Amino acid sequence: MKKRFLQFALIAFVLFAQDTIAQELYMPRNIKKAYENGTRSKDGKPGANYWQNRGKYNMEISVDPKTRLVSGTETIIYENNSKDTLRNLVIRFVNNLHKPSSPRGSEVSNDFLSDGLTITSLKVENEVYKEDAKNWGTVGNVKLQKPILPNSKTTINIQWNYPLSKESGREGQIDETTFFVAYSYPRVSVFDDYNGWDRLPHTDRQEFYNDFNDYVFSVKAPKNYVVYATGDLLNPDEVLQPEFASRLKKSYTTDEILHIANEQEMKSGIVTKQYDWNVWKFEAKNITDVCFGLSDHYLWDASSVVVDKKTNRRASVQAAYNVKGTDFVNSVKNNQYALDWFSNNWPGVPYPFSKMTAFQGFADMEYPMMCNDSEMGDPIFAQLVQDHEVAHTYFPFYMGINETRYAFMDEGWATTFEYLIGIAEHGKEAADKFYKEFRVKHYINDRSSEEDQPIITMSTQVSGAGYGNNSYGKASLSYLALKDMLGDEMFKKALHFYMDTWNGKHPIPWDYFNSFNTATGKNLNWFFNNWFFTNNYIDIAIKGLSADKKTITIENIGGFAIPFDVIITYADKSKTNLHQTPAIWEKNQKTARIILKSAKKIEKIEIDGGIFMDATPESNVLNVK
Repeated sequence: MKKRFLQFALIAFVLFAQDTIAQELYMPRNIKKAYENGTRSKDGKPGANYWQNRGKYNMEISVDPKTRLVSGTETIIYENNSKDTLRNLVIRFVNNLHKPSSPRGSEVSNDFLSDGLTITSLKVENEVYKEDAKNWGTVGNVKLQKPILPNSKTTINIQWNYPLSKESGREGQIDETTFFVAYSYPRVSVFDDYNGWDRLPHTDRQEFYNDFNDYVFSVKAPKNYVVYATGDLLNPDEVLQPEFASRLKKSYTTDEILHIANEQEMKSGIVTKQYDWNVWKFEAKNITDVCFGLSDHYLWDASSVVVDKKTNRRASVQAAYNVKGTDFVNSVKNNQYALDWFSNNWPGVPYPFSKMTAFQGFADMEYPMMCNDSEMGDPIFAQLVQDHEVAHTYFPFYMGINETRYAFMDEGWATTFEYLIGIAEHGKEAADKFYKEFRVKHYINDRSSEEDQPIITMSTQVSGAGYGNNSYGKASLSYLALKDMLGDEMFKKALHFYMDTWNGKHPIPWDYFNSFNTATGKNLNWFFNNWFFTNNYIDIAIKGLSADKKTITIENIGGFAIPFDVIITYADKSKTNLHQTPAIWEKNQKTARIILKSAKKIEKIEIDGGIFMDATPESNVLNVK
């Protein structure tokens, strides 16, 4: 009986401790409600009542290069796994960003504008709806004649068309006969456990939030056009001439980089089947989106790489580019390296998809299994950009991040992985230099209040450089600071716990915080509060050296809990480097004291944060008299 009492007491203590931990961090009221409802759990796992909706999409899409018109027919079997009765159906069509009436975060040219989506037929459970979508923005609403009941499925049939914009952004026309077609179909918006329907308009700065769906889709394109897309190509023999289908199939099983189609072969019209139109069929399951590109003259390279050494599973690596796209000549080689490195180092999770295609365009943007990247004219920078986009495979495509609200949950991680793979590719000195110049310098030298908004601030509420710095540099610095404090082994253990728990689901920031607390067995909320919920910045200073020359006092003016090195130069010109992890700030986030053990005479003391660039570096040096 006594043993059982102790067990109950222990369980009660753990639950109390978890409750205390969860309440230390600010939560908006809707997030608190999700925890109260049991859809989220304070141990970092989905709650006992967690649910998410999903769909099965069957789409037939056609692209007319002459008119730039994209048209499609789709059937969606939508699963309402919630306990709510859905009386409205919220449809998202991101490409309506091009409509003149849509709100946008920046000015655009006339070539960016288009008429947007036209729905020619809409049925829900065979009920006909008189909806043409002419009044929709990037989000439309359909008042349902019959509500969708909890734990039920409904069938939605849509016929639609829209014109691709002449000016390319994340999608659109690349050249006269090359197009990148993304966000190209009406989709059911996310209905989740903490906000209900996602009705936030897309304004071109913030990114996306999608359910995990299954897709079977086809793209009808004229002869001599090759289609590159998310998912597995199901019918290579139906759309490619035998020689080219054979080359493609061979690329799936070899490390050798194959030229599937070169410039002359594309010009000669011998690559695709010579029907007036070819129908390219693809399939992708449990994924947040699909997209495709097409061209009648792009070069096509392909190979593959083992991404899971336990099973010897391979992923296809492809590239499609203009003959002048010099950056893309090495895309397959670089992405073979990237997929292998990400799979086995950071994050150290096998690449979860069957393919990665680098497509030469304009956006420098990630999509499931694809990157749409511009020609940089600098092979090193081009590799870094593709590394960043490929890293997004994990966040937000493996983890169903709400990028619209919490961009730091994916951009910060992609920036971190970009930096870590950069060390492997170019050495730490080069990686540090680039990271400081590209990710930190402008932020830390901009003293406006916009730069010091808490990272947790909803991404739609932060504009200008403040959005970019919160999402990329500051968030990445927080992850790297935590890595420094926990050490690689513990940090990876916690990262894997978080990823294993939430892949294929919709984590929010508090799930990340709680996952790391659980996995490490530590209350890290002091650190999360310091980095995510404050107006802190990076600025530490040497406040002084004690009279007996035994204690250095460091003042944390900016407030962020950063790692740093204390470099001591002695009178005999020898040096000592004392590394301090962010743990030095746990008990006192304003002042730290470092006890010196050496009795040697000190000449100079310096503190150096490395990539954690200081706002006032002049206060980081003390010459000792």
